[in-house]
Amino acid sequence: MATEPEEMVKTVLLVEDSLGDTRLAIEAFQEANKSVKLHLVRDGVAAMAYLRREGKYTNAPRPELILLDLNLPKMGGREVLAQIKDDDSLKTIPTIILTTSVAPEDMQECQKLQANSYFRKPVGFEKYDELVRSISTCWLESATSPQQDGLNASAASGAIQLKK
Repeated sequence: MATEPEEMVKTVLLVEDSLGDTRLAIEAFQEANKSVKLHLVRDGVAAMAYLRREGKYTNAPRPELILLDLNLPKMGGREVLAQIKDDDSLKTIPTIILTTSVAPEDMQECQKLQANSYFRKPVGFEKYDELVRSISTCWLESATSPQQDGLNASAASGAIQLKK
C-alpha cells in the first residue's frame, strides 16, 4: 500500500486529559482524515513544552491545528491559549477550544484571547465524529496558511499515527 507524501501529512496537537475524550478524538480522526498525525499531551505545561519544542519535545513538528480542552491539570486551557496567542511564533496556529463548558464567560474569555473556534464536546461517537469531520474539513482541508519553518519535522514522543 502506498504511503502519502510527507507534505500531505497534517499534524494536529490534541491537548486533552480525559482518556475517554482522547479515544473519541483518535477514532473520529481515523474516520475523518487519514492524513492526520495526532500528537497528544495531557496537560497545559506539556502543551507549551511541545509547542516551544522543549525537553522531550525538541523534535516535535509544528502542528497545523491545536485542539485545546479548557479544564486541564498543571496549567489550564485559558492560560495555554493566552500564551499561544501572545507568542509571535505560535499565534498563527489555529487553536480550537474543545470543551464541556457552555458557560458564556468561558466563551467570551476564549473569544477575547483569540481562539479560532469554540466547540462544546458532543456526547457519543456519532456526534463527536461529525464535529471532527467538520473541523477537519474546515481547518485542515479547506483553509490555507503560510508554510511554516519545520512543518514536516520528524515526530516526537506522543505521536499517534492515523494512517492505514
